[in-house]
Amino acid sequence: MKKLTSAQIRKMYLDFFKEKGHTVMPSASLIPHDDPTLLWINSGVATMKKFFDGTVVPQNPRITSSQKSIRTNDIENVGHTARHHTLFEMLGNFSVGDYFKEEAITWAWELLTSPKWFAMDPKRLYVTVYPKDTEAKRIWHEVAGVAQNHIYEVEDNFWDIGEGPSGPDSEIFYDRGQEFNNLPADDPESYPGGENERYLEIWNIVFSEFNHKPDGTYEPLPHKNIDTGMGLERVVSVFQNARTNFETDLFLPLINETAKISGQKQYGDSSDTDVSFKVIADHIRAVTFAIGDGALPSNEGRGYVIRRLIRRAVMHGQKLGIEQAFLYRLVPLVGKIMESYYPEVLKQSDYISKVVKMEEDRFNETLKDGLQLLNEMIAAAKKEQLAELSGKEAFKLYDTYGFPVELTKEYAQEQGLSIDEKEFDSEMQKQKQRARNARSNAKSMGVQNALLTDITTKSEYVGYQALTTNGTLKDIIVGEKLVKEVKDGTAVLIFSRTPFYAEMGGQVADQGVIKNAEGKIVAEVTDVQHAPKGQNMHTVKVLLPLKLNENYTLEVDQVFHDKVRKNHTATHLLDQALRDVLGSHTHQAGSLVEPTYLRFDFTNLGSVTNEDLNKVEKIVNEKIWQNLKVETIETDIESAKKLGAIALFTEKYGEQVRVVKVGDYSTEFCGGNHVDSTGELGLFKIVSESGVGAGVRRIEAVTSKEAYEFLELHTQLLHDVGKELKVAQVKEIPHRVGLLQTEIKQLEQQVATLEAKIASQQAANIFEQSEKIGKFTLIKAQVKVAGMDQLRQLADQWKTKNYSDVLVLATAIAKDKVNLIAAVSPEAVKSGLKAGDLIKAIAPKVGGGGGGRPDLAQAGGKKPAGISSALSTAADWLKEKE
Repeated sequence: MKKLTSAQIRKMYLDFFKEKGHTVMPSASLIPHDDPTLLWINSGVATMKKFFDGTVVPQNPRITSSQKSIRTNDIENVGHTARHHTLFEMLGNFSVGDYFKEEAITWAWELLTSPKWFAMDPKRLYVTVYPKDTEAKRIWHEVAGVAQNHIYEVEDNFWDIGEGPSGPDSEIFYDRGQEFNNLPADDPESYPGGENERYLEIWNIVFSEFNHKPDGTYEPLPHKNIDTGMGLERVVSVFQNARTNFETDLFLPLINETAKISGQKQYGDSSDTDVSFKVIADHIRAVTFAIGDGALPSNEGRGYVIRRLIRRAVMHGQKLGIEQAFLYRLVPLVGKIMESYYPEVLKQSDYISKVVKMEEDRFNETLKDGLQLLNEMIAAAKKEQLAELSGKEAFKLYDTYGFPVELTKEYAQEQGLSIDEKEFDSEMQKQKQRARNARSNAKSMGVQNALLTDITTKSEYVGYQALTTNGTLKDIIVGEKLVKEVKDGTAVLIFSRTPFYAEMGGQVADQGVIKNAEGKIVAEVTDVQHAPKGQNMHTVKVLLPLKLNENYTLEVDQVFHDKVRKNHTATHLLDQALRDVLGSHTHQAGSLVEPTYLRFDFTNLGSVTNEDLNKVEKIVNEKIWQNLKVETIETDIESAKKLGAIALFTEKYGEQVRVVKVGDYSTEFCGGNHVDSTGELGLFKIVSESGVGAGVRRIEAVTSKEAYEFLELHTQLLHDVGKELKVAQVKEIPHRVGLLQTEIKQLEQQVATLEAKIASQQAANIFEQSEKIGKFTLIKAQVKVAGMDQLRQLADQWKTKNYSDVLVLATAIAKDKVNLIAAVSPEAVKSGLKAGDLIKAIAPKVGGGGGGRPDLAQAGGKKPAGISSALSTAADWLKEKE
C-alpha cells in the first residue's frame, strides 16, 4: 500500500468521485447557516440537509466533499484515546435521488483497492451489513467481489435518528494486524466491529431509503439517497502506519513544536504528558478553524466552546511546564499543515493568533483566582474533615474559571481528597439542558416533500430586465395539493415567466399584483420563495378566480422594488468599507435588505469606535457621490474568482454565477437586484451599531429618502435642545452643555462636602453607643446619609479610632432601597469573624444580598422596614460566635 500524505489522500478521494460525475462541494463554514438545531457543522451530511429533505434540488445530484466538522460531546476523551477529536474532516460522497446501493458499494471498493487509487490489500478489508439488508450483502459479494468470510452481519447497522430519514448502513474496516491489537486474537471482541484496536472502521455508507414516522412505522422515501463518511484522520493513520491519529502529518508537527516550546517535556516521555501534547494539538486545530470562520471566545454558545478549548489547552501546557502564552504561536503552523485545501487559514493566521493570545492572557490573569479558590475549597474540606470536595463547587471552578474537572481531581487527590462526581455531573446536565433549551426545537433533518420536489415546471425569472411580464399559470398549490383552479383564500402559484424576485441572499421578496386579461387584479403577491428545483413560488392573496394554463400579467411594485435595490447596493458598499477600515478579517455574518432600511452583521472583536464608523460612513457616501457605474456580469465561477469577486456569507453558487461590480471598488457574487449607478442612492447614514452575539456586530443604516428623514429628525431635535438651552445657533450647544456640566460638578462637590459634615456629626453620636456581646463589642445603627459612599466614610472613621470590634450601619435611601455595611477589626478577623459572613446573614432581612472581604462587606436591599430586624440579627450572629 502506498504511503500518502493527508493532502494526497484528500485530493485522491475528491478526484475519484469527480471522475464518477460528482460535483466537488467546498468545505462549508463551521458555523451553520439557517440551522438553529446545530451549534457547529458536525458532519459532511449536515451541509447537505436542504438537498436530502427536498428543500432544494441540487444542480447535480452527485456531490462529494471534504467537510471540516466540530464535535465536543466527547471532549473529555480527547487525548486519552487514539481517535477522539474536536475538529475533524469527513470525506463523503452523496447521491440525492440518483445512484443507490450498487454504485455506492462498487465505487467504494474500487477507490480502496484499485492500484490507481488507494491500492489497499483486499485481504485486509472487511465490511459489515444490516442483517435484513440482503441486497447490500449480495452486492458486496457478487458484484464487488468481497469474500463471504469478510462480510459480517451486525444488528446495529441501521442509521436512525428518530423521526425522519433512516436506513441500513454498511461499514468498512481495515485490518491493521494483531500487532496493533489491544486484545488477544481469540477475544470475543476481536472482530470487525468489536471494541478493539486491530480492525479500524474507515468508512460508513448509509442507504437512506425510509421515513421513520411518528407512529414508529417506516415508509419508503420518495427519493432514495446515499450518504457516506470517511474520517480523514483515521484513514491517514492507516496510510502512515501510525498507532493513533496523532502520530500523523496532521498532528505531529504541532506536537513537536509544543515540545520545543516546553523545553522540558518530549512526546513519548510518559502517558500523562502524551495526553497533554495530544490535547493541545487537537484543540488548537479546532480553535484556529472556528475563529477563522468567524466565531470568537465568549461565555455562551460557540464562544464558550472556544474559550473552554483554549483554557483546557493552556492548563495542559502548564503540565508541560509552559507558563507563558504559547497557543497563539501554533496557529501559523496549523495554517501551513492545512494550506493545500484551506489556504484561508494561513492568510488569517495573524488575526487568529491575536484572538488566541488575548484569550490566553485573559485566562492567565484569572487562573490565579481559580487556584486560590480551589486551595480554599481544599483547606475548608480538610478543616471539616471531609473526604471529598463539593461537586457544585467543582463545577463552579469548571464553569467560571475554565478548570477541567480532571485538573480539580488531580489537585484534590494530591491532598488525599476526591470530588463528589455525582453532584458535578448533575450540575453539568443542568447546564446542557439550558443550552438545549436555548436552541430551537426545529427538526434536525426534514422529510422530503414529494409534492414540491416532483414539480418540474420550467419558470423563467425576468426581473433583471423587466418588472412587468406576461406568464402562463403552470401550477396552483393549495394546502398540500395541486389544483386546477382557486377562487379565494391563500395559494402558491408558479408561472412560466415572472418578474418577482424570490427572497435570497438577505434581499426580501418583491411584492405586487397579478392581473387577468381584462386588466383586473386577481391576486396580491405577499411573498416569493424558491421551490426545491429553483422555480419562483408566489404566495398570493386570491381576489378573483385563477385557472391553470391561463395567461396573466405579473406586475412588481416598482416603488418597493427600487427602494430595496438601493439598499442592496448600499450593503455591498458597506461590506467593502468595513474591510477597508477595520481590516480584512472582517466578513459578513448575515444581512437583511428591506425597502426602508438595511441590516448588516459582521465579525469583529469589539464594538466599532465612533471614529471608525464615521470613516466607514464617509467612504460609502464618497462612492455614492462619485456616481460609480454598477454592472452585472454572468460568467462561470472560476472566471468570477479571477475578477476578484467575493462570496458573501455561506451562499452556494452554481456553475454560472452573477457578479456585481460597483466601479472598481467592490466586486461580489450576488444574485440580487441593484441600481444602475451609485448616485441613485443619494445619501447613506448609519443609524446604529451594536453587538448581536459573540464577536458579531450589527449595523443598521438607511439610504435616499429615509436617510434624509433621519437627518431632518435629528436636526429638528438639535434645534429643540438649543431652544431649551437658550442658545442662538445649534453650533453653540456643545459649549453650553460644557458649562452646565461644570456647574453640575461644582454643585455635586458642595453636596458631597455637606454630606461628609453630616456623616461626621452622626459619627460622634453612634460611635459612643457600643454594646458588649460576649468577648466582642458591637456598634450598630441606622443613619441618615445619602448612600454607600457616606457609609464607607463612617466605616473609615470607625477603623481609624478603633471604637469596637464590629460595626454594622444601615441607611434607607428611598422607599424601596437600603444600603448596609459591615466592618470587622483586624483583631476580630484573627479570631475568625468575617464581615462577608455577617453581611450575608443580615442582608436577607432587607430583601437583598451582598458580600465582601473579611474586614469590610456591603449589601443592598429593597425593604427599609427590615432594617431594625437586620441590626438585631447582627447582634444574634455575634452571640453565636462566642
